[in-house]
Amino acid sequence: MDPAYYGTQFFNGLVQGGFYALLALGLSVIFGLLRVVNFAHGAMYMLGAFVAYYGGQLLGLPFVAALFVAPILVGLLGIALERLLLRRLYRLDPLYNLLLTFALVLIIEDVMRLFAGSLGSPYTAPDWLSGATNLGFTIYPTYRLFVVAVSLVICFVVWFTVERTPLGSRLRAATENPVLARALGIDVDLLVTLTFGAGVGIAGLAGVLAAPNTNVVPDMGDAIIITTFAIVVIGGMGSILGSILAGFVIGVVTAIGAVYYPPISTTLPFILMAVVLLFRPAGLFGKTEGAK
Repeated sequence: MDPAYYGTQFFNGLVQGGFYALLALGLSVIFGLLRVVNFAHGAMYMLGAFVAYYGGQLLGLPFVAALFVAPILVGLLGIALERLLLRRLYRLDPLYNLLLTFALVLIIEDVMRLFAGSLGSPYTAPDWLSGATNLGFTIYPTYRLFVVAVSLVICFVVWFTVERTPLGSRLRAATENPVLARALGIDVDLLVTLTFGAGVGIAGLAGVLAAPNTNVVPDMGDAIIITTFAIVVIGGMGSILGSILAGFVIGVVTAIGAVYYPPISTTLPFILMAVVLLFRPAGLFGKTEGAK
């Protein structure tokens, strides 16, 4: 088979992996501090896409502005949900949080169906990102290269913030020992709220990036979030680096696997998850309970 075709599939995998990595990154940030499995993450991804679409249609919001506005608005919604709903359930069984976030998915999607319908709407990438770029071995859409570049930059910024900055040190302290963190003067409640807002804001950003690649529909987050949960498990629950690497790797492996046997492309992430769990129950980069 033509090597250029494999090169194209590899970049297709990087694009899809970028979406996976951003969503998995947000889930890991939230789980790492709050220990909440946020089923509503896919709905936040969808809302980010709709902010870009309606912002452009009703207000003439440029695409670049949408990359900043959508994460902020989705993040503010996340902050409100954490303050008003999730905070009341932290001391209860985690199942309550899981059920709440699942209920939020149904509510948010149905509300969007009332406003936008179920068929979806196209969102066009800006003219300066249209066309294709010559990579030497193949011609590839410029917008898709932009998605890969932005995904890598955001992933690096989040990883660096969590692992290499004083803010990240406070986040890790609040995660590992919130009682001691409070005793040292760290406002754990504020960190929890901002972390949840930042996590869903990243999902909103992923939605904006995905909008020109697909129709903007109320259920656009349902399929991708299921795969994203598998990626988070593969990388290790709460592991920032694990989520990023697993997201891009699964994207590429799925794209290449589809070349040889297309029917396996949707189930391959779950097969890999099962294999990883056989040998590393905590995921590739996760830590077992009680590990130092």
